[in-house]
Amino acid sequence: LKQLIRSSPFVTHLYRNMTELQRLGLSEAKVKETLKNASLTQQLGMMIEFADKKNVKIDKNTGTLIYSLATKCKKSSHANEILNLVIEKKILSDTQIIAAINYLTAHPVSYGQLDLEAACGVGVVITEDQIRNAVKTELLKNKSKLDELHHRFNIGPLIASIKKDLKWADGGLVKKIVDEELCNVLGPKTQENNSSSNKGKAQPKPQIKSQPEKAPAEEEICELNFSHLHKPGENYTTDGYVVTNDTMRLMKEHLEFTKGQWRTRFPPEPNGILHIGHAKAINVNFGAAKAHGGICFLRYDDTNPEKEEAKFFESILDIVQWLGYTPYKVTHSSDYFQQLYELAVKLIRDGNAYVCHQTADELKGFDVKFSPWRDRPVEESLSLFEDMKNGKIDEGAATLRMKCRLEEGKMDPVAYRIKFVEHHRTGHDWCIYPTYDYSHCLCDSFENISHSLCTKEFQSRRSSYYWLCNALRVYCPVQWEYGRLNIGYTIMSKRKIAKLIANNVVADYDDPRLFTLTALRRRGFPPQAINKFVKKLGLTGALTLTEPALLEAVVRDELNHIAERVMAVLEPLKLTVLESAQTLPHTVNVPDIPGKDPSHPVTMSDVIYIDASDFRLSADKDYRRFAKDQAVGLKHVGLVASVVSIEQDTSGTITNVNVKLEQLSKDNKPKAFIQWVCGGVPAEVRNYTRLFYHQNPEDTEQVPGGYLSDINPNSLTVYNGLVEARIAKQPPLSRYQFERIGYYCVDQDSTDNRLVFNNTVSLREDKAKS
Repeated sequence: LKQLIRSSPFVTHLYRNMTELQRLGLSEAKVKETLKNASLTQQLGMMIEFADKKNVKIDKNTGTLIYSLATKCKKSSHANEILNLVIEKKILSDTQIIAAINYLTAHPVSYGQLDLEAACGVGVVITEDQIRNAVKTELLKNKSKLDELHHRFNIGPLIASIKKDLKWADGGLVKKIVDEELCNVLGPKTQENNSSSNKGKAQPKPQIKSQPEKAPAEEEICELNFSHLHKPGENYTTDGYVVTNDTMRLMKEHLEFTKGQWRTRFPPEPNGILHIGHAKAINVNFGAAKAHGGICFLRYDDTNPEKEEAKFFESILDIVQWLGYTPYKVTHSSDYFQQLYELAVKLIRDGNAYVCHQTADELKGFDVKFSPWRDRPVEESLSLFEDMKNGKIDEGAATLRMKCRLEEGKMDPVAYRIKFVEHHRTGHDWCIYPTYDYSHCLCDSFENISHSLCTKEFQSRRSSYYWLCNALRVYCPVQWEYGRLNIGYTIMSKRKIAKLIANNVVADYDDPRLFTLTALRRRGFPPQAINKFVKKLGLTGALTLTEPALLEAVVRDELNHIAERVMAVLEPLKLTVLESAQTLPHTVNVPDIPGKDPSHPVTMSDVIYIDASDFRLSADKDYRRFAKDQAVGLKHVGLVASVVSIEQDTSGTITNVNVKLEQLSKDNKPKAFIQWVCGGVPAEVRNYTRLFYHQNPEDTEQVPGGYLSDINPNSLTVYNGLVEARIAKQPPLSRYQFERIGYYCVDQDSTDNRLVFNNTVSLREDKAKS
């Protein structure tokens, strides 16, 4: 090992880091985990070196606190200040570290050392007697619950209450004393009072009620949690936020204008149709504002004129409103073109931007060298930028670039480019257009946005967001990132969907096999179900690929409460009644939705239709439905059908089944009941399955031939069925449950002479269908 260390600088460095981390008292597994994070390892190394220079011996508790500090504190100046208190043994707990970080974050400009120490409990000693007295007081408050629950009593809230009163008490000691005092009050745990001992025992089954489950009340639905976001005006308390000499003045002006109001924005590009991922963005931005009594702008990021179409503008607003949200105001990035241009001139004057002639290909990649024009004279860049604006420079021959670096390593992002394209709102007034990196943060600033909420892929632009606002000395909002919503077995790229349309794989952006929001609406997904699905996923930074089945389950639950029941058959098979125990025609009333009013009449005559899939010539032991030798029940009418004779054409296809109907009794109870249609109307019924075979059709390892090679040619099946005549004239998007089949909605292709239904989701698995 020594020889290997001497011969390899990399191994030497790794061995040294492992040795240093072990001094903190970390386990071998924790050391290995930490070494994977280069920046954390480096920070811990510097902290250990600092302690060494102070001749401080790192004991177990100090090592734990140093590690906690390194992982929690993002600002080096704060970390150094707190580290001093740790190695001086003034800070002795993790609670104190968090308090110190919070204090320093809340006082970005100036603070007193004594105030800092007071804020994090330096010198405060909580004795064991104080803790024990507080525990006894809390137990007395909860005596009635303790008498009822014994050792099943939840001690979490009790400990939290004690810690609230004795903020600087040692958490481990609090837990130990709570356990001791509980034992004194209740005695030791036994088989009778220990809840864990009953886990294996069979519990009585709850009584099943006949009425259906009620739709969840609005307050019962899982809401997105925004508690980790800063309060308006406290931008400087967030990780990574850059504080300058202008920050507090600009913040004061911002608060005078907004009165502390939450202000968010949903900023889509109007160059395509919104998809399921946008549903999360809409719920996050509009939801955050709504939850705090604030406002949300709908701002079209219309800085790419060659890709924008009027239909996309209209569709975006339509979908936002369909999901139940109303924008405070509809704005456009183009509303601010003049202001953006003037600030770009200021950026150049201040030496923070320059005109560059490198091509787009030269700017690709992450290991890009400084532009040879980076240090050209300010006056020269001003003159060239004016020429760009006035159309004197060819498209692609020049850009305006900002002197900053993105987190991902990209150097000097482009602020303006030349495009000789008519803009849908400003016409030919401009031939230079701002980029997202330049316009987005400034439009947020113009609109006094308090929380700029965006998906994780924009995290690498956070530094340029803050840099640009501060370089121009304008109010700087806070950018918060969350994990985007990705769904499996589909694609959501506008360009790739356009290719599917061009190749006649799907009909348009609203084809029900896609996961655009217009497609999901056409397929019959209720907007409230989409919102509930987003809220169930929660607001996290995790990048995950969600199964479509999770969304379909939420949709199914929602439709169960609102979709009217209808009998339909996809492949009609004629039954002729030769003998009936019930006089025909026979009419019964059936609830539109089980357990609820109103109801509708259903009439049976001597000719009805069932689904061909519900009939076989012979039944095996696992088959439960209609067969030549097996009777079946007919839903709602209390009749049991049995075969008298079967008629077939020359090809052997069954064309008619002559049947006898008997009254249902305990002696002839069938294995299954099936739906039927009498006097129905023809309907085209479209059933859908996954458009792609693989969960991620864009994964080149799983799908080396590309997503176009992964298409399922059987993703659409069309049936010529029959449905109850009473729904023949319903408008598009009317939703129904076809009994025993699934949920369906009326498609926009329906006419007075041609009824068309789209399958929304299937029912839960039905054993009676086997």
